Amino acid sequence: MCGIIGVYGVPSASKVTFFGLYSLQHRGQESAGIAVFDGKQVRHYRGMGLVSEVFDEKILQELPGEIAIGHVRYSTAGSSTIINAQPFCVNYAKKTIALAHNGNLVNAESLRCELEEEGHIFQTTMDSEVIVHLIVKHLKEGLVEAISKAMEKIKGAYSVVMLVDGTLVAFRDPQGFRPLSLGMLNGGYIIASETCAFDLLSAEYLRDIAPGEILVIDENGPQSFFPFEKRERLAHCIFEFIYFARPDSTIFGKNVYLVRKRLGEKLYEECPLTADFVMPFPDSGNYAAIGYAAEGRLPFEFGVIRNHYIGRTFIQPSEKLRDLSVRMKLNPVKELIRGKEVIVIDDSLVRGTTSKNRIRSIKLAGARAVHFLITCPPLRFPCFFGIDFPSKQELIAAKHSIEEIRKFLDIDTLYYLSLEGMLSAVEDLSDKVCTACFTGDYPIPVHQPFRKDFAEVK
Repeated sequence: MCGIIGVYGVPSASKVTFFGLYSLQHRGQESAGIAVFDGKQVRHYRGMGLVSEVFDEKILQELPGEIAIGHVRYSTAGSSTIINAQPFCVNYAKKTIALAHNGNLVNAESLRCELEEEGHIFQTTMDSEVIVHLIVKHLKEGLVEAISKAMEKIKGAYSVVMLVDGTLVAFRDPQGFRPLSLGMLNGGYIIASETCAFDLLSAEYLRDIAPGEILVIDENGPQSFFPFEKRERLAHCIFEFIYFARPDSTIFGKNVYLVRKRLGEKLYEECPLTADFVMPFPDSGNYAAIGYAAEGRLPFEFGVIRNHYIGRTFIQPSEKLRDLSVRMKLNPVKELIRGKEVIVIDDSLVRGTTSKNRIRSIKLAGARAVHFLITCPPLRFPCFFGIDFPSKQELIAAKHSIEEIRKFLDIDTLYYLSLEGMLSAVEDLSDKVCTACFTGDYPIPVHQPFRKDFAEVK
């Protein structure tokens, strides 16, 4: 899972990209990068860490130009190293291509093997490089045709921004797994994973990049190409609404905050409980907890306080780092919790260890009873499209019954929102979202096992 941004025709494009990446920091905290076209050549800079750690004023001044792309990364294919940081840049036929990708390809390993047999040499271990090689392979046929040929081959989730000298390109997989939007700023254009980036920059949201669309922006303005027939089955990632996207973003045509609030309301409809108060695990459970409390006319409190200087624990790349972040991140308000019966709302339950540690802290603070409610069904199947639970072994609900999980968490009540309740919260998108992590019904066949560092374990 990553965040991407593209800027065209805007002065100081690298600085605009920098601030846009700030808005998308929640989508990846391992590395950040910016590539710009200065009128003659593409320059780029990448580094490990947060956007604020990688870039400073001096570096941004060395990236002049009005066209740029940027990327923040969380590794789901390819290890977390500087060589895999994006934008990924190559030189070919007197052109420089820079690419930033959000998503996961399910056939990257087989495509890489085919390309290597043809003589292609790879510089990284990430699936995104496969896209570049496939485009370069057909570039003599024209840019749009080359991208179309690449899209015919790659399978999976991809929202991409690409810089080819002075041309900005965006394209999106035909199922529309990951969000990607187009905006306008001071007569120029901005493309971003989420609309929250537009809000920070005072850009005007125009529309979403359509599933299967290739959007080319050059001196002639934006031009759209649709090389494929419209897919009957779209597959917008439901987990974007549940957890990943920022609540102030509008994705797939819906505001994330309002969807999460509706999820809480649906939880109360299915599992109406009474208690001294409702509390979230912040920040992921905040808006659903508001919805649950409002629907049940129950008191709402922040029973635990978040340290906002700690990153998102779900997307830490190792179990040890996740556990450490959990202990540092949330602290219970003992005077509020002591002797109380509480309803705790959270967005999801993945591995179980994070929730167990958080609940233990509430019980140690003196809670009389703890009811734990989840705004989605049990996660029983791995995601191959960019969310970091790539194997059943990591999913507690894949190996244990709900009652076994309740005992493991040592709580009075454990309730998961039903599939029907979750889908009703997204209203008219209910038949246009991917729910494979709950049902095992994958919108794209996945024939090969997922391996995070596929190029390193052949």
